[in-house]
Amino acid sequence: MKHVFLVDDSATMLMSLKGTLEISGFKVDTASDGQAALGKLKAGLKPDLIITDINMPKMDGIELIREARKLLRFTPILALTTESQQGKRDEAKKNGATGWLVKPVGGADLVKVIRQVIPGA
Repeated sequence: MKHVFLVDDSATMLMSLKGTLEISGFKVDTASDGQAALGKLKAGLKPDLIITDINMPKMDGIELIREARKLLRFTPILALTTESQQGKRDEAKKNGATGWLVKPVGGADLVKVIRQVIPGA
């Protein structure tokens, strides 16, 4: 079973995405901001994929991506955000993001993208 780590400061968004992914057969962990997420990663969490919001309190998604890359060099990281500006996308990519999803993303679309970035999902 593939393991997805969701990071978003919106409890509604986390609940919705987690439900969709669990129904689709994924194991899901969540964190409500970058700082909490980094804590879990440093404590040994090794997901197959990280999906993170960009605009969050305490530590934003760009900083989380940068820090997560130091721990997990090859784990795909998708940025999920309402931001559609090219500058933010470039910054996320430069810091190690694998891809970019613009909210709102439908469950079926999300699962399709996940299956593309995780081999064997």
